[in-house]
Amino acid sequence: MSHSPRIRTVLSCTMLVAALGAGATGCGSSDGHPLSAKPYDAAGQIAFNGPVGSQKADPDKPLEVTAQGDDGRITDVLATDAMGRFVAGELSADGARWHSTTPLAAGAHYTVRVSTEDEDGAPGRKVMTFDTDMPAKKKQLKVVFGPDAGKYGVGQPVTATLSAKVKGKEARSVVERALKVRSVPATEGSWYWVDSKTLHYRPKEYWPAGATVNVSSNLEGLKVRKKLWGGEAKPLKLTIGDRIEAVTDAGSHYMTVYRNGEEINSVPVTTGKPGYSTRNGVKVVLGKEYSVRMTSASIGASDFYDKMVYYATRVTDSGEYVHAAPWSVGSQGAANTSHGCTGMSTGDAAWFYETVRQGDLVTVINSYGEDMPTFGNGLGDWNMSWKKWRKGSALLSGTKEGPAAVDAARLRPQV
Repeated sequence: MSHSPRIRTVLSCTMLVAALGAGATGCGSSDGHPLSAKPYDAAGQIAFNGPVGSQKADPDKPLEVTAQGDDGRITDVLATDAMGRFVAGELSADGARWHSTTPLAAGAHYTVRVSTEDEDGAPGRKVMTFDTDMPAKKKQLKVVFGPDAGKYGVGQPVTATLSAKVKGKEARSVVERALKVRSVPATEGSWYWVDSKTLHYRPKEYWPAGATVNVSSNLEGLKVRKKLWGGEAKPLKLTIGDRIEAVTDAGSHYMTVYRNGEEINSVPVTTGKPGYSTRNGVKVVLGKEYSVRMTSASIGASDFYDKMVYYATRVTDSGEYVHAAPWSVGSQGAANTSHGCTGMSTGDAAWFYETVRQGDLVTVINSYGEDMPTFGNGLGDWNMSWKKWRKGSALLSGTKEGPAAVDAARLRPQV
């Protein structure tokens, strides 16, 4: 590793000391220079519209800090609450006024740090604290994340269920901005509003194998809309396993299973016969049951059946499984004879049952069935393109894909 940048910094520092004269004893000591002075108390230089004494601020009203007199200006304002949430704001070009541009949280404790400078460039500082009041009448918007904490496959979406309906882009933006999903390693992703009380989050691509996903909410105390304020939400942690993908070709009657891109098994299967064709598309494993009773009444089939099936891996809410079907072994690898499920030998079904976990991927191709819907029958989230998925976000809809201008500048390689 080269240490040349550090050497250049030290040399520059030494040259600066020499330039300042013999009275300077080091880079951090430059007597008389305004930037080296201890910040003065700027209390008399600014005015703040916050509460006085034990009073509490109205969270519906914006913060405002103004410079007093002609001998100084505001250089920076940093306002945060006890949860570490920043208050966005705008500072006028002349440094005469700063005001908040996002709502305050109700029932929160805030610290406001104001930096100033006088007409000679000397720095000033004033730190203020205050609490916000709770609205007299309010309804809390609580959030429940899903699925349960645990280990999942790379296709598992994160869900957020709200306790009240949220409509309109402005209100939805408040909610969506407060719902945080962080993965290690990092990956691009977005929330999608399925309806006014349900959101799904998925990455642009599948989760990286071995990733850790942490989900949390900063919504508590934030105003969502009139008489609706953010409530509590229990954080969620998921770990992601290997990338397991099963591809069922209804035309060739074979299922091929891959782990991290490498084929690990290929088994003969039978899928839905005419009139009951298996749905095409990507499905996420919803769960596993050692035994399930299947009857014609459950799907409205005209031909009666009532069977106990074993090693059943569920992929839709309507009852589509991958399961053992010893009665159809003669058709497996040759014809489609089921009522929509994917059937295989007992041995192959047991292997599949033990290999996959919730969140793994099962894709059906070359079937005459309908396409798997994105929502409403399990987890078909991956059947929607990323371009359309972004349109379901209150924050990303109508924006260009890619990093923001500030991020683009920050990520640009140094020349």
